[in-house]
Amino acid sequence: MQEYGVLLDDDTVRFERLLPAPIERVWAYITEADKRARWLAGGDFQLDADGNIELVFRNSALSTEPDDPPPPQHADLPDVMRFGGRITEIDPPRLLAHTWEYDDECSEVRYELEPLGDETRLVLTHRLVGSREHVISACAGWHAHFHILITVLAEETPPAFWKTHTPLENAYRDRLSG
Repeated sequence: MQEYGVLLDDDTVRFERLLPAPIERVWAYITEADKRARWLAGGDFQLDADGNIELVFRNSALSTEPDDPPPPQHADLPDVMRFGGRITEIDPPRLLAHTWEYDDECSEVRYELEPLGDETRLVLTHRLVGSREHVISACAGWHAHFHILITVLAEETPPAFWKTHTPLENAYRDRLSG
């Protein structure tokens, strides 16, 4: 499995993770608001084709560990961020794809799950829109959120978000330059 996300083209990133839980538990952590809020974002998902989704991010609430403030490029972000979208494909518990709408822009996220005994292989593909800096930040964000998900599934204390995200953003900037 790849440690870092891989750019498939200028605006599409792909992540693979081996998660320490069976597929049904991972599916719940992707689709159920209270569980998803522990590693990514809360918000309701209408789990049917063309169903509405809402993502409510509270990165400061993902851990009880002390955190750093957001770096300067993210200092103006509100503590709570809301995004909407629509489900474009669903095949429980193996596939969920949805749009992610923000500021008159729309990206697409695809979760593919494969059971591997007591673990689950997750492949996430995110087609983004925006600048190179937006792609770099999104890569670091997914990477940090997956790290948090793995600790939550392992029933460990998740790391603080910005302490995880900021070094990853710098690493992705170095990896994706040039």
